[in-house]
Amino acid sequence: MKRFASIATIFIMVLSVAGSVLAQTDPFVGTWKLNVKKSKFVPGPPMKSEIRIVSPGPLGMDISVKRVNGDSNMEEFEYTANLDGKSYPVTGQGPYGANSIAANLTTPYKIQSTFRRDNSVVATSTSLVSNSGMVLTITTKGTDTTGKPFSSIAVYDKQ
Repeated sequence: MKRFASIATIFIMVLSVAGSVLAQTDPFVGTWKLNVKKSKFVPGPPMKSEIRIVSPGPLGMDISVKRVNGDSNMEEFEYTANLDGKSYPVTGQGPYGANSIAANLTTPYKIQSTFRRDNSVVATSTSLVSNSGMVLTITTKGTDTTGKPFSSIAVYDKQ
């Protein structure tokens, strides 16, 4: 019985360490700061700043965003991306007025996302981490809260 308990304890320790190692190797996990000079926002004005914190979640990633838009309004929102294509709620002032997001991991370095307000798609985005793991580029197209089309290429540096 003691041998079984010892083996079970070792097994649990190995699983917990493996989970930590996998989380550390996820290229999306970390703190990302918007590089305004390398980013492009059409029609504009460009965002003034953004910090995006990505943490490992039980089934995907937990994302927390704090940004200052081009009009100096602050926006904060959070969501869980379980990377299974199903919609999950966005809490806070969702981007583009979105109240849900569905995301899929298409490669280890690429995520496709769809933002919805109620059941209407308001934006789609592609998030791509560089091979070095130090640059995140999010390309987004959609309509803003007034119905006007927009597109952006937001470039982030890992902190």
